[in-house]
Amino acid sequence: MHPLEDEDRPVPPEARVWPGAARPLGATPDAGGTNFAVFSEVADAVHLCLFDDAGTEERIELTEVDADIWHAYLPGVGPGQRYGYRVTGPFDPARGHRCNPAKLLVDPYAKAITGEVRWHPALNGGQADQPDVRDDEDSAPYAPRGLVVDPAFDWGEDTAPRTPYADTVVYEVHVKGLTQRHPEVPEELRGTYAGLAHRAVIEHLTSLGVTAVELLPVHQFVHDGHLLDRGLRQYWGYNSLGFLAPHGGYAAGGDTGAQVTEFKQMVAALHRAGLEVVLDVVYNHTAEGNHLGPTLSLRGFDNAAYYRLHEGRYYFDTTGTGNSLNVTHSAPLQLVMDSLRYWVLEMHVDGFRFDLATTLAREAGQDPTPAAVFFDLVQQDPVISQVKLIAEPWDTRDNQVGAFPDLWSEWNDHYRNTVRDLWRGRTAGLGDVARRLSGSSDLYQARRRRPTASVNFVTAHDGFTLRDLVSYQRKHNEANGADDGTDDNRSDNHGVEGPTDDPDVLALRARQVRNLLATLLFSQGVPMLLGGDEIGRTQGGNNNAYCQDNAISWFDWEDVDGDLLAFTRRLVALRRTHPALRRRRFFQGRPVLDSDDADLAWLRPDGTPMTGPDWDTPWARALAVFLAGDGISEPGPRGERVRDDDLLIAINAGTDPVDVTLPPGEWSVEVDTGSARGEAAGPVGGPTLHLGDRRLVLLRRPLD
Repeated sequence: MHPLEDEDRPVPPEARVWPGAARPLGATPDAGGTNFAVFSEVADAVHLCLFDDAGTEERIELTEVDADIWHAYLPGVGPGQRYGYRVTGPFDPARGHRCNPAKLLVDPYAKAITGEVRWHPALNGGQADQPDVRDDEDSAPYAPRGLVVDPAFDWGEDTAPRTPYADTVVYEVHVKGLTQRHPEVPEELRGTYAGLAHRAVIEHLTSLGVTAVELLPVHQFVHDGHLLDRGLRQYWGYNSLGFLAPHGGYAAGGDTGAQVTEFKQMVAALHRAGLEVVLDVVYNHTAEGNHLGPTLSLRGFDNAAYYRLHEGRYYFDTTGTGNSLNVTHSAPLQLVMDSLRYWVLEMHVDGFRFDLATTLAREAGQDPTPAAVFFDLVQQDPVISQVKLIAEPWDTRDNQVGAFPDLWSEWNDHYRNTVRDLWRGRTAGLGDVARRLSGSSDLYQARRRRPTASVNFVTAHDGFTLRDLVSYQRKHNEANGADDGTDDNRSDNHGVEGPTDDPDVLALRARQVRNLLATLLFSQGVPMLLGGDEIGRTQGGNNNAYCQDNAISWFDWEDVDGDLLAFTRRLVALRRTHPALRRRRFFQGRPVLDSDDADLAWLRPDGTPMTGPDWDTPWARALAVFLAGDGISEPGPRGERVRDDDLLIAINAGTDPVDVTLPPGEWSVEVDTGSARGEAAGPVGGPTLHLGDRRLVLLRRPLD
């Protein structure tokens, strides 16, 4: 028995508490009051806790229980009300139960959360992430609260862009990092949803030509105590507390409800510009960590239901954070599905990127499977199945690239590794290069998926930026205060570690950046750019800047590489202009329609087709790929015949120049990575193209 259970608490008059309803879960206001409903199948008692502006707490016992949902309706309680819960029940960690009425709990269905976790002063340097040290000490002074939210918002004529996958160019970016130092964004809006919706930011995105912004986590998250003790913060946001609440720290108007309206305004502004909004969502774990972590929400309601446990007591961790959400149980599974629907229906987002999605694919036996119940629910859901679904197809135990169901696209780390190896001169042969550039049919085609199942990327938030990838041989994470981050970077400093004034090294690095970008934008599949790569952003060699909420991570808009920005814009525009670069189906290697040319041909530098031995030659670094433009092998979305000019991509990743024999016809250079801005260079003056070392050229041959 915990001491707080014996303390007298004021009980409101019975007339103030009505039975209410078990559905929907969460705090749902109407014109007369608010219905509160929360799940726990192990609780003996649940108290709803209301807080006024001064922090005074009033406890109301919920006496109505239906199917393990505790509920009540409070007349007169409306939007803006701060609230939380206390749960009395078994505290028996050996059997997986951790109920404790001393802990003030955040509603798992809170639509907004106010306040941050305040770590207990007795932490002695933050050795354990616990906002309260003793089980019998009241955590309310240190805990955030939920907010009752008014859902009303005038969306006007807001319309989802619904960009087809084949036409999509994803831009992965952080709300704060993009806007915190932007000189045209008013200071009070920097680092916020309103800042991202600012005209100057949207103009940058639209002029770049991307079609979707993929936002690093915007669910309410927690700053770890051990980071705060070291003067750091949880910057990326992969430490979720509330799956339905937009992070209050990104709201210019504060965290007392404005975050919801401001997020909606941001989405509406991006939609008006034709940009989709994709959220990076973290449903695989929460901020409560392992058995030493804080009791903030799910653990206190029903630990054994919400988390995967091994032998009934130990946390089964496939996320590297201490816990894994138990989506084999109906309550957490419903929480995830309700959260996804909420963000689509109420917040108008256009898709999701699922962090460590393989954890969600684990069934009761703890092994991942594409037949997992979670995927079945997504497949049949009339709302979620209609938006973009992108998996990070691995967790700490398994890599499942290529194994996700047909609705899904996947971050393709095979693509990342192969392209990095190609341009640093470490590939063992060109066979894998060809597979990645043509859509990774070896991973997806056998299961009747399409090239767009592959989300291609060279860099992402986790790892080096593109500029750092060609500037550092090893990580430099000293600012993190820990030896973290991967050592498998597949990077090349090109002779000097980090910054240099050597013009030859700088020129080679710049060309390699252009090579990597051109490869990405000219590959089949869905390209994803890391935000800031287009302006030459650096993190000083830090490849794990998750805790760097400072200039290491923020965009430096005063140091923009104008040539690189112009080059990137040209690449994206060329991809949009040429449907041969963004096919909806895999190549067949056969002649198409009335053309004598195959839809795809791989050529040696001498112009002859690649053969078996050519693919396996370990020192080979040069090839060309021919893309037929006449009668691309599938019709357009309205059944129209899709035509394009013939294209040739010539690649020389070696350190010596090569001469490339071109197929017959009048070829012109559309982009050359040897040029700082990539302008079209005009017709080739003969049947041979001289291709310098470490260069990529896109050529075009008009159709007759």
